Amino acid sequence: MNKLFYIFVLFSFFSFSQQKIKKQISAILKDSTKIEAKSIFGIDNFKTLYYTTDNNSFHKKTKDTIITYANFQLGEITSADTFNPLKINLFYKDFNTVVILDNRLAEISKIDFNTIQPYKNISFISSAYNSSIWIFNQDYQYLELYDFKANKLKIKTMPVQSNVLDLKSDYNYCYLLTEKYLYVYNYFGSLIKKLINEGYTSLAFSEAHLFLKSNNKLYFLEKNESTIHPLKHPNLLIKQFLVTNETLYIYHENSLRHYQLKIE
Repeated sequence: MNKLFYIFVLFSFFSFSQQKIKKQISAILKDSTKIEAKSIFGIDNFKTLYYTTDNNSFHKKTKDTIITYANFQLGEITSADTFNPLKINLFYKDFNTVVILDNRLAEISKIDFNTIQPYKNISFISSAYNSSIWIFNQDYQYLELYDFKANKLKIKTMPVQSNVLDLKSDYNYCYLLTEKYLYVYNYFGSLIKKLINEGYTSLAFSEAHLFLKSNNKLYFLEKNESTIHPLKHPNLLIKQFLVTNETLYIYHENSLRHYQLKIE
């Protein structure tokens, strides 16, 4: 009887494992848009597009209008976080400065980390809740949760031991991709997941999944799991990719392709 019980348990476990391995998401081409952009940083549910052009201007394009922000004194925009359209974060790495814009692209705040004591050498930034942003301190190799209104450090994590490749976040989680590991933190700065990086170089996320890029292939990780699965999509070059809810956007050579994500 005991042998039969163990055989049943092992068979059930094997079946469950196989189901997890077979899980995949496919991307089905739905549309394509022509746009001349240097970098695309965000697309929201209303198809509002956030991007930069070769003159280092930042643009917000809706169906009817385009509004622009430019700060030529700060040079090239390294990254732009549009997770919260009411608090858009532009990062100018060469000047160690973050500019925060409202939904009309008017300046809310300008954070010059060269003038803040103690000095912070920042290499990545990302959104957080309220008046905070996640910043990666290059000199000390750790994440900090910084309140820019109060000029106060709220959280700092343990240092990481390899070069950082990408940083993304929402109000609940912060994803730090390094050459060796993918780190997942909650909004308290506690490490809740650490996975080996198997060649991933950049990431994006939607409400339910984290997506990672390796060469011209994409993979996904469900937020409550630790197994990374391949994403089934057409074989094409990927300059940038973004995810909004159930839509995957791939940008290359002035073409922005829209793919519907389907769980199989």
